Amino acid sequence: MAEAHKLEILRGLIKFKSNTSKIWGVLVLLTIVTAVEVILGIYKPEALMSKVLGMKALNWIFIILTLVKAYYITWDFMHMRDETPGLRRMVVWTAVFLICYLIFILLQEGGYIERIYDSGFIKRDF
Repeated sequence: MAEAHKLEILRGLIKFKSNTSKIWGVLVLLTIVTAVEVILGIYKPEALMSKVLGMKALNWIFIILTLVKAYYITWDFMHMRDETPGLRRMVVWTAVFLICYLIFILLQEGGYIERIYDSGFIKRDF
């Protein structure tokens, strides 16, 4: 017999009575995270403009919040919570590797373009 879905989010801190209420709860959580991202993107607090590990702290916050949203979408809406640990690890490790690789490429290319524009020499038009 199939196992029942777990009706909790945030590692059991919030529990729901039905699947419908859980879906609404996850939607509210993702909406709050998105609202924080939008508010930070609009106001861009000066305190978060300092460099941390070669990038603005605000950019690190955006990356972390995006990963949080991706985690909850995968974990709850794609039902990874109910899969075997091996399949979960395979999906998560692959995604983490690809996300890290994408961030590396974006930082490298962005740094190159910034150096070209800062030096006043434009090698080619983008």
